[in-house]
Amino acid sequence: MKVILLENLAKIGSIGEIIDVKRGFARNYLISNKKALYASKENIKEVEKIKIELNKKDQEKKKEAKQIYESLKNKVYEVKKLTTENKDLYGSIKPTEISKIINLTDKIDVKPSLIQPLNEIKSLGVFKIRINLHSEVQAEIKIRVVSENSIN
Repeated sequence: MKVILLENLAKIGSIGEIIDVKRGFARNYLISNKKALYASKENIKEVEKIKIELNKKDQEKKKEAKQIYESLKNKVYEVKKLTTENKDLYGSIKPTEISKIINLTDKIDVKPSLIQPLNEIKSLGVFKIRINLHSEVQAEIKIRVVSENSIN
């Protein structure tokens, strides 16, 4: 299915580009999140008219992403979790929890969908987390998992 992109997307394409994607991806993600339009003749003409405006919006998003990046870069957040006697966690730490920690600590609202742990967090230690703030801006933080107390 051919669609026209309304914003820059990493590994997919840039604003105004007509790309061919699977129907489900187009319908369920790109079009429903207003990241693309069906590539009809009317839509192609419409996107050509508003391309400059879309580029301005993208630059504003990129600027915001850079500000968040500056306040997040090289930060270490500490999480206290219950652990077993062999230092494993009960459950794991998910992006939703990381998002809440960032919000509570620094008052920065980062959507859980933007957070990508490089490894699953299931034990004590320090873990790298990548945050995709924009298609061209990625921040990297660390999560230090410490034991709240051991349950035997």
